[in-house]
Amino acid sequence: MTLSAVIVAAGQSTRVGFDKLLAQIAGRRVIEYSIAAFAAAPCVKEIVLVSRRDRIEDLRSAIGCETKVRALVPGGERRQDSVRAGLEAVSPSADFVAVHDAARPLITTEEIERVFAAARKYGAAVLARPISDTLKTADADQFVSGSIERANVFAMQTPQIFRRHLLIESYERLANQSITVTDEVSAAQMAGARVAIVPASEENMKITFPRDLALAQLILDARERRGT
Repeated sequence: MTLSAVIVAAGQSTRVGFDKLLAQIAGRRVIEYSIAAFAAAPCVKEIVLVSRRDRIEDLRSAIGCETKVRALVPGGERRQDSVRAGLEAVSPSADFVAVHDAARPLITTEEIERVFAAARKYGAAVLARPISDTLKTADADQFVSGSIERANVFAMQTPQIFRRHLLIESYERLANQSITVTDEVSAAQMAGARVAIVPASEENMKITFPRDLALAQLILDARERRGT
């Protein structure tokens, strides 16, 4: 069964204050790490990179000579618009599609392979981290109003991998109903799909704030010392 990867790099980087995907960690741009991880995964047959229009030329240089990259396409206003643009560029022969946030540069080939194995078994799977913090709800004045039981509560990460036809049908349903979602798991759930959870390592962090670049550097340094 063939797997295509859609790497979403169409965000605005508003919270970090600069273009985080072009920022450098250990001498490489953030976006290059995600591309390299999926290119190195034996299960991945092709990569589609989705970019903001004003970032396309910069990302073209980040791709370099990577032969698994099938296309570099402009994204849309919302995340789901960008993912749909990527889906349209995926090879029609693909059985499964992995969607990954380019802002998670520390994804590993081992994690990609584990999520794909679960997706082959169940039709849909996501890398996710169990919540360990105590969770509370707040009222409109930002005072604690209640508690959330953290057992079986997970923070969704990427990659999120689905049978191609399931993901296409899920996004068609969203478009027909004018619904906005923040990830592909939500889209698949609305289509009635069950999505298997694959536990993530603590290292699959998302670059959101400037301090995250320094933390990512520390993780990469630790991996180098471990030889992984």
